[in-house]
Amino acid sequence: MTDQPNVLWIMADQLRFDYLSCYGHPHLHTPNIDALAARGVRFTNAYVQSPVCGPSRMSAYTGRYVRSHGSTWNGMPLRVGEPTLGDHLREVGARAVLVGKTHMTADAEGMAWLGIDPASEIGVRVSECGFEPFERDDGLHPDSARQNWSAYDDYLVSKGFVSDNPWEDFANSGLNEHGDLLSAWLLKHSRLEANIPEEHSETAYMTDRAIDFMKGAKEDGRPWMCHLSYIKPHWPYIVPAPYHDMYDDCHIVPPIRDGAEHDTDHPLMQAYLKARVCQSFARDDVRKHVIPAYMGLIKQLDDNLGRLFAWMDETGLSENTIIAVTSDHGDYMGDHYMGDKDFYHEMAVKVPLIIADPRKEANDTRGLVTDKLVEMIDLAPTFMNALGCAPKPHVIEGRDLTPILHGTDGFSRRYAISQHDYHWSDMARTLDQPQEDAHTTMIFDGRWKYIRCEGFRPVLFDLQSDPHELCDLGASQEAEHAAVRTRMEAALLDWATRHHTRITATPAVLARQKKAAEGGILIGFWDEKEYEETTGIAFDSLTPVGRG
Repeated sequence: MTDQPNVLWIMADQLRFDYLSCYGHPHLHTPNIDALAARGVRFTNAYVQSPVCGPSRMSAYTGRYVRSHGSTWNGMPLRVGEPTLGDHLREVGARAVLVGKTHMTADAEGMAWLGIDPASEIGVRVSECGFEPFERDDGLHPDSARQNWSAYDDYLVSKGFVSDNPWEDFANSGLNEHGDLLSAWLLKHSRLEANIPEEHSETAYMTDRAIDFMKGAKEDGRPWMCHLSYIKPHWPYIVPAPYHDMYDDCHIVPPIRDGAEHDTDHPLMQAYLKARVCQSFARDDVRKHVIPAYMGLIKQLDDNLGRLFAWMDETGLSENTIIAVTSDHGDYMGDHYMGDKDFYHEMAVKVPLIIADPRKEANDTRGLVTDKLVEMIDLAPTFMNALGCAPKPHVIEGRDLTPILHGTDGFSRRYAISQHDYHWSDMARTLDQPQEDAHTTMIFDGRWKYIRCEGFRPVLFDLQSDPHELCDLGASQEAEHAAVRTRMEAALLDWATRHHTRITATPAVLARQKKAAEGGILIGFWDEKEYEETTGIAFDSLTPVGRG
């Protein structure tokens, strides 16, 4: 054990917080993640900055809100010059390494404008969110060409799984009783056994690749943060044997929903309910077909993490590695008559967050469960602190979680913020909502969840009296609810108008500006006496240039 830990940051795409046994799921047992929580801190109020993959991850990688970094949806490039966690760590000689998914798109136009070769060292960093890509794997769509950033397709071919699209045909498809190949992009095929042995599946493969990285990192000698980012349990919902039939109807938790939600008069919520994915998951037969596969994917993930953690224990890495487990957002699974993610109910915007810090300073918080309000952007300053970076409050909007991990004072937050750009969606088309207005913002204070919907009335939930968020108070005429809406709208305005683009406002720059008068920039002084009494500096000591 040394004073300089490494960091293993594990993210599972679309993992619901309440589909882990340490968060209360009655049937899905995840002993390896639970064991991590027992030796670390488990956060019960952790919120992402967007309920969609791309912008959520860009906030995590920059430590900044979506309105600050500007990558508002999947495929929206993170602009050249936007500082990332990898950039900050590199300044102190630490590596930021990617194994798995980022869902980022390179700012090709920005690089071309600046004359940056995408294949150069700087170009690769910009293209990969500041990460050193040990192996990137963002997945595909059914008709996509072979991946050009991941070796997983080539790995499958080397093992005899040969096709034009091995990721689709083996890892994400299954065979029926007649031997027909059926894609899991169609929900009716979710319960099939994936057409791949478990040891060659994507989850197992990425676990092996993380181990490969850590083996080599020991020889390299530099401190590191490894971002092990699993694609699953994100759709397509299909899992290899033996996980494909571990769960059935009796393991499915009843949906959280109320008829009043289905009869809402809110135009945007009506549009959500009419979207194809929500129409599908509102059906009980779809839930019963998909959820067992989703549970199997999570069980497979937990087993592979157990394998990874056991290897780290055997090699001594656990003694010097902070391990964080989280997700980029959740999954509705038919709750509130909705599917996928894209809105702000708890199962979509709240995520699991477990951090186990092996340092002695964390001994008193092992097994701690905290309900403090935290955000995904808090991970960046936490990891920066652990790896020796000085604070950068002019850039980083997240707050260092180290005081919570070490049981000291110094962490507080009044609100969590999340944003969604739905201009691309069924909802925007249904409402004929222009791009500039097709966005929503959530602000949550631990009790009241207020959602500003541009062009429509707000949505409001009181999680104290209505923890399942079944009653929208956005149009309530009660004085208390009106007062809450006014207060939360004012809090949003305060947040929105804070400085968030001054990323060059370093302490040195700010100090230089404060000393402008000392440098001889004289504005508004009447005479020499007033100047000397105000500044304490003799007027005659100024240079002729300064007097001008």
